[in-house]
Parts: sequence; structure tokens; C-alpha cells
Amino acid sequence: MKLVTYNTGTGPRCGVLQDAGVIDVTALLAAPQTLRDVQALLELGDSPVERVRAALAGGNAAAPVFALEDVRLQSPVLRPPTIRDFMIFEEHATQQGSREREEAWYRMPIFYFSNPLCVYGPEDHIPFPSASEMLDYELEIACIIGKEGVNVAEADALDYIAGFCIFNDWSCRDLQRDESAVGLGPAKGKDAASTLGPCLVTTDELAPYLRDGRLHVKCSARVNGDPWVEDSDGGLSWHTWGAMVERAARDSRIAPGDVLGCGTVGGGSIGEAIRKGYEARFLQPGDVVEHEVEGIGILRNTIGPKVDDDPAYRYRAKEQPRLPERGSAAGYVYEMKR
Repeated sequence: MKLVTYNTGTGPRCGVLQDAGVIDVTALLAAPQTLRDVQALLELGDSPVERVRAALAGGNAAAPVFALEDVRLQSPVLRPPTIRDFMIFEEHATQQGSREREEAWYRMPIFYFSNPLCVYGPEDHIPFPSASEMLDYELEIACIIGKEGVNVAEADALDYIAGFCIFNDWSCRDLQRDESAVGLGPAKGKDAASTLGPCLVTTDELAPYLRDGRLHVKCSARVNGDPWVEDSDGGLSWHTWGAMVERAARDSRIAPGDVLGCGTVGGGSIGEAIRKGYEARFLQPGDVVEHEVEGIGILRNTIGPKVDDDPAYRYRAKEQPRLPERGSAAGYVYEMKR
């Protein structure tokens, strides 16, 4: 199934895509209160995804159906409890083999916490961060946690994943470079926006792509219709989805609606596109960014103007990082060696 959060103009509600239409899940399940997003559905407990599937099979005629063109899709989870963003693709981690990673990167899946208060959905305009000059995208996949867990083992992890969606981790590279030198993580460089969507595809529907704990799907990115990465393999991750869930839940807690991003797939950032020889550049207002993942769909956003831009603002990056040498990784083909 493909679960969505949709809005007809009266507020967000959880829905399920079927035959180019959106069926209201609150009515479908005769829920006692409005389910305002996919997280609200997952929080019902008692196998809520299976309950939706059973209700669809039963043909509940009381549930309203809306044509896709008559609704606005929003992020499947409007305000995730947490967003943990990992980095499990070696091609991205090593900047296409141009730098070495620490031993710890290979030994365990490493993540940082991103900002759940600035989550956008499909077709939303993304405000250009006013304190940055180097706005980048990151082409990622995310899993959405479906039930609460503590100290979950990798072997059991898929039971805790409700499904997958596309995740765009917007990044201010100039701010990120300054902050990373201090060693506290990406911080403000990752604070302005994340986009999730266009839907949550349930784990069972993506089963044909799941092998060895990895999601073997093709991933592509386009800016203004021009491809900047094509058919990157989502299955070439060093760590598995189960390992990510295990690491997140160890000595901690995962809950319905939590987002676990896999990190940038190989070639899925602008710096990597430049090194591969694409006519890529950092983003500008008006750019239309499309991320496409096999089996999930297309996540599209437009970059909006800077808001409250102040050239004298004091917390800008000290200097702009040098651009990668265009074409320096032309012909580079990643091969995972374990």
C-alpha cells in the first residue's frame, strides 16, 4: 500500500492511494477521532497497516475518495518524533574515493539528529536559507518506524519498519563546513529543511527490492529537468536497514513516526555530480529539484527566495568552500568491497 497525508483545504488527514484516488483512512477504519497524518495511524497500534488493508479488501463504501488532482499531498509524517540521518553509502562518505573514512564508519552505522520542526512535503516551496550561499540537496531514502521498540535486534528490525519514502536532506554546505571543524556535527548546516514523500510505501510492497537487508532500487535526481545523477543503486549500502534500526534503538527508544534516513546514495549530492562531470552547480531560487526512487515515486520541490535576507547578518560562513574539480571523478564506478 501507499499511505499519504493529504489535504483538501480543511486540514491534513491520513489517506491511502488506490486507483489514482485517495481514500480517507479515518472513515475507512471508522476511527473515533481524525487521523491527521500517517503517524496518527501508526500510533493506533494493533497492526494498523493490516487493519487498513483488511478494510480496503472489505470495500468500505462509507469512506470518501478524492481524485489526486483535487488534494494536496503533504509529508506522510507532519512532525516526526525524531529524525535520525545516517550515512551508509561509501561512495558518498569517501567523496567518490577521494578521501578516507575513519575506522568507526565501517564498524557501525553512524547518524546525527536532524530538525523535525522544518519538515516539508511534495511540491512545497523550500525557502532558501538566508545565511547560506551554497544550498545542496541530498538524495536519500528513509524508513518510517511503525511501532515502539527498545534494543531491537537487526534480525527483527523489518518488523518495526512501517514503510519507506524519499528523503531530501537539504544542506547548507558553507555553514556545514565551518561547523564541522568544531566537531559537534552538521548543526545549522542541516537545520533549515527536510522533505519527505510523496508517500509511505509499506514494507511488504517493496519486498521484491529487499535483499540482504538492503533496498535494491534505482535512485535519480534532476534539477530543472536535467539529470544530475542517474540510476544510483540503493542496494550498495555498507550497512543494512536492520543495522540502522538496531543502532537507533540500542539503549534508547524508537516510536511510530520516527524517521531513519539512509544518508546520500552514491552520486546523490551536487558536489558528487560536479565531480562526475555533470553541468551541476549549487541551487538557486526558482530551481525545481526532483528525486525519483524506483518503487516509491517522485519527490519534487521548488526553491523559494531568501526570506529576511540580511547581508550584514553576523553568523554567516567565514568563506565559501572551493567547488570540486569538475570531472575529477568522471568514469568513477563504485564497487563495494567488504
